[in-house]
Amino acid sequence: MKKVYKALTIAGSDSGGGAGIQADLKTFQELKVFGMSALTAVTAQNTLGVQGVYPLSGEAVKQQIESIGTDLGTDAVKTGMLFSSEIIEAVAEKIKQFRWHNIVVDPVMIAKGGAPLLQEEAVSALKSALLPLATVITPNIPEAEVLTGITIRTLADRQEAAKRLREMGVKYVIIKGGHDEDETEAIDLLYDGDEFTYFQSKRITTKNTHGTGCTFAAAITAELAKGSSVKEAVQTAKAFIQAAIENELGIGHGHGPTNHWAYREKNK
Repeated sequence: MKKVYKALTIAGSDSGGGAGIQADLKTFQELKVFGMSALTAVTAQNTLGVQGVYPLSGEAVKQQIESIGTDLGTDAVKTGMLFSSEIIEAVAEKIKQFRWHNIVVDPVMIAKGGAPLLQEEAVSALKSALLPLATVITPNIPEAEVLTGITIRTLADRQEAAKRLREMGVKYVIIKGGHDEDETEAIDLLYDGDEFTYFQSKRITTKNTHGTGCTFAAAITAELAKGSSVKEAVQTAKAFIQAAIENELGIGHGHGPTNHWAYREKNK
């Protein structure tokens, strides 16, 4: 029988469908990986912003992960919005219990519209409990600044931030370039502890970028689940998100979602 590759996303729900669990599951499906989920919070959200955040208890999150771990298992895990230290510690406990590998941590902290999605007290829990378990971490520049405590303006700053993040126990660090001030290119930096690799793409001028971080990390997760190396996974994820941004859907009245089926259409 043909092997079915599986990926688990542990994240919040976006009622608008552009980010969070919804974006992750769409991405898994497009990359031919069976997607499973453990919800950490329900958000009332659309392209205009976040109207409400309703977190689950740590116990509710643990039980969902337990249900996956005792039956289906998984080839890779992606974490997104974790919200609180209680949830972070619950997730770390279960990852260790099931000895899962291929852990991709997207340190979701702030929504596109500015709403906080991670409590301030949870940042230390993220660093101490979850990052030592992570295969890959995928912060944008503002998230990398919060995690490392340094101001990032140049490529050298990003390199220093990557080194500091790796010292926290992460095997591979990707600092995304979407928030960089370069108006022509978006450059993502990958650091493996020995060398830096750069993934460059043309910057697309658009407001329809809701869920780009979730989608990018989910694509990496899907590729790792299928057995790709981290570098190969990032290469595919970069192409996936580039296609998703270039072929915008143009829905909603604010920061619209990306096009999750664009990569498949492009590669028919």
